[in-house]
Amino acid sequence: MTLKWLNRLATVQDDGTVQFDVPGDIKPQNLDFGTGVVYNGSNDKGAADAPDTRDIPPLQIVMLIVGTRGDVQPFVAIGKRLQEYGHRVRLATHSNFKEFVLTAGLEFFALGGDPKVLAGYMVKNKGFLPSGPSEIQLQRSQIKDIIFSLLPACLNNDPDTNIPFKADAIIANPPAYGHTHVAEALKVPLHVFFTMPWTPTSEFPHPLSRVKQQVGYRLSYQIVDALIWLGIRDMVNEFRKKKLKLRPVTYLSGSYSSPDVPYGYIWSPHLVPKPKDWGPKIDVVGFCFLDLASNYVPPDSLVEWLGDGIPPIYVGFGSLPVQEPEKMTTIIVQALEITGQRGIINKGWGGLGNLAEAKRFVYSLDNCPHDWLFLQCAAVCKH
Repeated sequence: MTLKWLNRLATVQDDGTVQFDVPGDIKPQNLDFGTGVVYNGSNDKGAADAPDTRDIPPLQIVMLIVGTRGDVQPFVAIGKRLQEYGHRVRLATHSNFKEFVLTAGLEFFALGGDPKVLAGYMVKNKGFLPSGPSEIQLQRSQIKDIIFSLLPACLNNDPDTNIPFKADAIIANPPAYGHTHVAEALKVPLHVFFTMPWTPTSEFPHPLSRVKQQVGYRLSYQIVDALIWLGIRDMVNEFRKKKLKLRPVTYLSGSYSSPDVPYGYIWSPHLVPKPKDWGPKIDVVGFCFLDLASNYVPPDSLVEWLGDGIPPIYVGFGSLPVQEPEKMTTIIVQALEITGQRGIINKGWGGLGNLAEAKRFVYSLDNCPHDWLFLQCAAVCKH
């Protein structure tokens, strides 16, 4: 019955987003795939009854984080704070970020998957869902590598020091996909954090969906969730049976996410307030900033260039690939020239800022802490 409704309602567009319309004869409860219950209470008194953190013994905590630099950095800040409370923290993420994690003073463990491949896929498809058959095997291969690396991240010795590690608790973001299953197998608590909404609400639609009717907002989360689950359930069940020694999850029984796990959303409630239908286990916790500016020493050439004219406009797209970096760079430079502005172009993973000839009003920059750089700028143009 669920598949019948799903096929009737939802279409994956060429750009990877989910387009769907809700016919008048379908009631929302007919499409409840088990991804979350409606919560009508706005007063979260239960949260005030949380145990005092002073009563919690030192824990070995693993953070299973999938994504680009922007996904990883907030968890470095969380990990440093957890260390201040006396916990041992391992940040398990892609090998690209090993130096970044270790420099911050956290332990590191490599997860599978290449964030540059994942980022390129998401830019092309505007999300996690493939826009064409040629993309499916690439994404499935990446996801399988990630899922099957999660258990070692929770149990294996430190790869550099060989110090034993066994997770007492797990923190994860949703694109880890197998985090709920590892927590189930190890019988340890799990807390999910994410930088965009992933919990059903009637106040706004899923960020990877397109739906116009408000009645469809909550359903959009369940439909996107179900479509992702349909694409990965065989890999998850293989992981459960072969590695976790758990029974397979039955067809569409609650998809890959769990409504019982606490969620913390990493944005300011002044930007997007917590929806009234999110219960006490779901919270909007604010941004998690990592103080990089205090230890940053900028290159002399950058300091001299900044002091040689009006404050510049920063242009950069971070970890997002750019399909035509030379063309994009030309557009940026022309825009600066036409408007009489100076500009800093961050090369990022997109390879921007390679100029055929140097321009005095343009400075091409590699990685630089935003909390230092943005204060030097007149404006920021960013993804």
